Amino acid sequence: DNASMESFFSHLKTEGLYPYHIRSLAEAQSRIEKYIRFYNRRRPQRKLNKLTPVEYRRPFAA
Repeated sequence: DNASMESFFSHLKTEGLYPYHIRSLAEAQSRIEKYIRFYNRRRPQRKLNKLTPVEYRRPFAA
Protein backbone atom coordinates (compact mmCIF):
# COMPACT_ATOMS: atom_id res chain seq x y z
CA ASP A 1 0.00 0.00 0.00
CA ASN A 2 1.43 3.33 -1.06
CA ALA A 3 -0.88 5.51 1.06
CA SER A 4 1.42 5.46 4.10
CA MET A 5 4.40 6.75 2.12
CA GLU A 6 2.31 9.35 0.31
CA SER A 7 1.07 10.60 3.67
CA PHE A 8 4.61 10.76 5.09
CA PHE A 9 5.95 12.67 2.07
CA SER A 10 3.04 15.08 2.27
CA HIS A 11 3.87 15.80 5.92
CA LEU A 12 7.57 16.06 5.11
CA LYS A 13 6.95 18.67 2.44
CA THR A 14 4.39 20.76 4.33
CA GLU A 15 6.04 20.60 7.77
CA GLY A 16 9.71 20.01 7.05
CA LEU A 17 10.51 21.75 3.78
CA TYR A 18 7.99 24.34 2.58
CA PRO A 19 8.18 26.61 5.66
CA TYR A 20 11.91 27.16 5.01
CA HIS A 21 13.79 28.92 2.24
CA ILE A 22 16.24 26.16 1.36
CA ARG A 23 19.26 27.37 -0.58
CA SER A 24 21.32 24.24 -1.18
CA LEU A 25 21.13 20.49 -1.54
CA ALA A 26 23.07 20.07 1.71
CA GLU A 27 20.54 22.20 3.58
CA ALA A 28 17.65 20.21 2.08
CA GLN A 29 19.30 16.94 3.09
CA SER A 30 19.85 18.23 6.62
CA ARG A 31 16.22 19.35 6.93
CA ILE A 32 14.98 15.98 5.67
CA GLU A 33 17.15 14.06 8.14
CA LYS A 34 16.00 16.27 11.03
CA TYR A 35 12.36 15.85 10.02
CA ILE A 36 12.66 12.06 9.84
CA ARG A 37 14.10 12.00 13.39
CA PHE A 38 11.33 14.35 14.56
CA TYR A 39 8.63 12.28 12.82
CA ASN A 40 9.82 9.01 14.35
CA ARG A 41 10.67 10.20 17.85
CA ARG A 42 8.56 13.26 18.71
CA ARG A 43 5.53 13.59 16.39
CA PRO A 44 2.47 11.73 17.80
CA GLN A 45 0.42 9.82 15.24
CA ARG A 46 -3.35 9.70 15.51
CA LYS A 47 -3.42 6.23 13.92
CA LEU A 48 -0.98 4.98 16.59
CA ASN A 49 -3.15 6.10 19.52
CA LYS A 50 -1.25 9.39 19.79
CA LEU A 51 2.11 7.68 20.26
CA THR A 52 5.22 8.33 18.22
CA PRO A 53 6.31 5.49 15.89
CA VAL A 54 9.22 4.68 18.22
CA GLU A 55 6.94 4.55 21.28
CA TYR A 56 4.43 2.39 19.41
CA ARG A 57 7.05 -0.18 18.34
CA ARG A 58 8.89 -0.34 21.68
CA PRO A 59 6.66 -3.05 23.28
CA PHE A 60 7.03 -5.28 20.21
CA ALA A 61 10.83 -5.09 20.28
CA ALA A 62 11.09 -6.21 23.91
